[in-house]
Amino acid sequence: MPEWLKDAVFYEIYPQSFNDSNNDGIGDIAGMMEKLDYVKSLGCNALWLNPLFDSPFKDAGYDVRDYKKVAERYGTNEDLVRFISAAHEKGIRVLLDLVPGHTSEEHEWFQKSREVEVNEYTDRYVWTNGAFVGIKDHPYIAGESRRDAAYMLNFFKAQPALNYGWGVVEEPWQKAVDDPACIATREDMKDIMRFWLDQGCDGFRVDMADSLVKSDDEVKHHTAAIWRNVREMLDEEYPEAAIVAEWSNPYSCVTLGGFHMDFYLDHWNNGYNTLARDYEPNPKGDNSFFRKGSKHDITRFLDDYMPKYHASKDYGYISMFTCNHDTPRPARTLSVRELKLFYAFIFTMPGVPFLYYGDEIGMPYLENLVSVEGGFHRTGSRSPMHWNHGKNYGFSEADEIYIRQAENSVCVEDQESDPDSLLNTVRALIQLRHSIEDLQADADFNVIYGEKEKLPFVYARGNHVLVVNPDTESHSVQLPLTKKKLVYAIGEVTLDGTILKAEPQSFAVFEAPAAHSTSIAK
Repeated sequence: MPEWLKDAVFYEIYPQSFNDSNNDGIGDIAGMMEKLDYVKSLGCNALWLNPLFDSPFKDAGYDVRDYKKVAERYGTNEDLVRFISAAHEKGIRVLLDLVPGHTSEEHEWFQKSREVEVNEYTDRYVWTNGAFVGIKDHPYIAGESRRDAAYMLNFFKAQPALNYGWGVVEEPWQKAVDDPACIATREDMKDIMRFWLDQGCDGFRVDMADSLVKSDDEVKHHTAAIWRNVREMLDEEYPEAAIVAEWSNPYSCVTLGGFHMDFYLDHWNNGYNTLARDYEPNPKGDNSFFRKGSKHDITRFLDDYMPKYHASKDYGYISMFTCNHDTPRPARTLSVRELKLFYAFIFTMPGVPFLYYGDEIGMPYLENLVSVEGGFHRTGSRSPMHWNHGKNYGFSEADEIYIRQAENSVCVEDQESDPDSLLNTVRALIQLRHSIEDLQADADFNVIYGEKEKLPFVYARGNHVLVVNPDTESHSVQLPLTKKKLVYAIGEVTLDGTILKAEPQSFAVFEAPAAHSTSIAK
């Protein structure tokens, strides 16, 4: 396990939306370079960069045309290497985005695979044995090549599925997971990882990491075995490199698969979803824990989270995020005060947290945008960063930018000098995490008071007690704490003797020795 992950706080940059240095309306590597000091000022010491590789951008770069070439609109390979080096000089690690389950239909491998003549890449994608032979329970395309076969899709039409085999082989055209073509696909992914690790990157966020082996079992043992093989390579050749998965099943991903981190994704009605986005299908019917006026039921989170935490904590980390490029921004429904409490929770929980660009200032989610680069409803979370009140909020001097921005909205410039701003609260929370080892990735986590539809929620990280009350009324609980010291607070939380009282919409951290063994007085 890379030791640096223990105190890592990541910042996700969507490259095309962060900072445009050449005024073509699209962000680029040089623009990111200009903002490295800003990233450092947040306290973020690691970056996840969404795909930068050559692509037709039918799915925002997740349709890779060349894994070893930076897309021209962002710069060159040399630009990316310089960026990574500059980040390292500032103490910032860099993860790139790896897309192992599919390529673009324009990728050289697929162009060779669709040829009639048998070649090295014939079986490197999932093909049936006839143009009129479909694929049960999977999307597929037929009739677009001279090859007498249909091919599987892994996502959009432009993303043919790479072949890692089938967990259960039922058709003559299906390959077993140990077929030479499937093993070659895995080895090519390892080769791509080596290529960029040798250029200085610190690891990878892995897209759709659970999607490799088809007809896998529920636990996805076969897919996990592929990633365990990758982890063995990293441990031997690049022991400081880290991988985080888009999977959201830490037992399969971390415990079995060997990932260092697994994202706790925003899946409807899972624990993470109940914290800030429990409003499907209509935001007006919102029962999120951090939304005022809800039932504030923390047990819906805990019932889902705690088994996952215990199943994986000895092997790796669960990563929670403020948002990501696929998820509605939390400012869609949460006020500034509610965002502060939500972020306080995210940055004081176990695991490795991720901050999505713009969330630190409360950038809005733009409703009903016309889809850009395959974003569809996700486009509203991908609009360019708000830096100042200049043209295009300081993102670009171009007359037209590739996604429109909100009007009369928040920006970094306005919040920099306000100590109570969301931006400076985020900075304070991240600094708090860095300064207190108990609040970092691997410190113990225990629930002290977390009852159904009751507040406050009280939890312990090592020898620190944390309290959150998202309600608009005060709430009290009796705790047998004999020693306590207030370390940080949003709003007012008091501990008078054994009575802890949390005023409306408050959060606090107390230093309280032996907090991990504290229990509620009955």
